[in-house]
Amino acid sequence: MILTFLGTGTSTGVPQLRCHCPTCSSTDARDRRLRASVLIRAAEGAPAVIIDCGPDFRAQMLRHDSPELCAALITHIHYDHVGGIDDLRPYCADKPDHHFPVYCREDVAAGLRHNFPYSFAENPYPGVPTFDIHYIEALRPFDVPLGGEFGNLRFTPLPVMHARLPIFGYRCGNLAYITDCSSMPAETKDAIRGVDTLVINALRPQQHMSHLSLAEALAIIEELKPGRAYLTHMSHDMPPVRRASRLLPTGVHFACDNLEIEVF
Repeated sequence: MILTFLGTGTSTGVPQLRCHCPTCSSTDARDRRLRASVLIRAAEGAPAVIIDCGPDFRAQMLRHDSPELCAALITHIHYDHVGGIDDLRPYCADKPDHHFPVYCREDVAAGLRHNFPYSFAENPYPGVPTFDIHYIEALRPFDVPLGGEFGNLRFTPLPVMHARLPIFGYRCGNLAYITDCSSMPAETKDAIRGVDTLVINALRPQQHMSHLSLAEALAIIEELKPGRAYLTHMSHDMPPVRRASRLLPTGVHFACDNLEIEVF
């Protein structure tokens, strides 16, 4: 399985507008972060599943030569995770009935219908993106068909809390992807134990009401003991990677935009 980080930043991205802090002023490409999203492929050449589709989606796809997508999984309804949904329209054209598959919680689907009503109209305007919504439930695995020789990818929704908002991370094989988490229930920890690769949010060194801090993310990693871990969804309050990497234990890394890793 191949994981590609499309974006590793928080809602404002890095650099943040109007900011000249050391991270925003850094010339290190690792400190330039679009909004958080990943691509998952079963193998080289297979269609990809995207997790979240934020406002940088179009730019992210162009960076990677517009890879074929077979579905989108959504963690929650916040704009930095769904603001690029409209840009899925080129991916709708060759899908059955021109509906692109989207897997999400029922409340997220309601939010999409509210925020993008033209996509769900009884007689949609020609060319608008339209979606085949699949409701998913916490800890109940589901299969995403990849088509052709590639079979399916199986995902398990992982419930976490984003302050007072229940949202989903996802496990796929030996990979667990968690973003926007502020606290994690015991059943989710149990579902993650034993993974080779854990991706988890770490907003900044300081505590935050709705995101894990660096110390909190590292404590979860130490508790769950994945083979390796990558930190994502970082703000400009995280020091530049060159300096902040010294704060990380062995086996823990800062993810960066365009990083591609294999998960076995």
